[in-house]
Amino acid sequence: MTTKGGSDAPARRPEPMGGVPGLAEALAPYRMDRPKEPSRTGTPHVPPNILSCLLAVQEALRCVPPGTIPEIAHSLEATEADVAGVLSYYPDLRTGRPGRHVIRVCTGESCVANHCAKGLAALQDRLKVRVGETTPDGRFTLERVYCVGNCAVGPSLAIDEDVYGRVSDADVARLLASYQ
Repeated sequence: MTTKGGSDAPARRPEPMGGVPGLAEALAPYRMDRPKEPSRTGTPHVPPNILSCLLAVQEALRCVPPGTIPEIAHSLEATEADVAGVLSYYPDLRTGRPGRHVIRVCTGESCVANHCAKGLAALQDRLKVRVGETTPDGRFTLERVYCVGNCAVGPSLAIDEDVYGRVSDADVARLLASYQ
């Protein structure tokens, strides 16, 4: 395919940007430009999984800043569109830093049937934020999630990795107090 300048050379990928603390370390296992080990089975090298790489970046940085997409794409020998597509598709991947504690309110069928909307409203009133927002002090981020896997005791919510069942609007203040 001929590019606009008349050259048949493939378009160059952008060079790594650098400058984001922790990004290079998170990308290291996924870099396609690292020396490749010869395959023992003779099968071709399989490129790394974009999702796995984005999850590793998020674990290291607490989010995947949009400005890191070119460096991630370069490291994976993927297009920026591929990386941005995966990043935008999965709701657990975030482009902005969350609060110190992430509250996920279950909105699955069982929790809806058990009035999870009351608990969500109580959280919004208490935190003074809407779903998808972080409190001004950076303490909490409020999110909806389809299911936390606690259907037998809905309505449920998760704060960080802790899951709570049969949460009523009256429980909200007590739950929040234990997360400083």
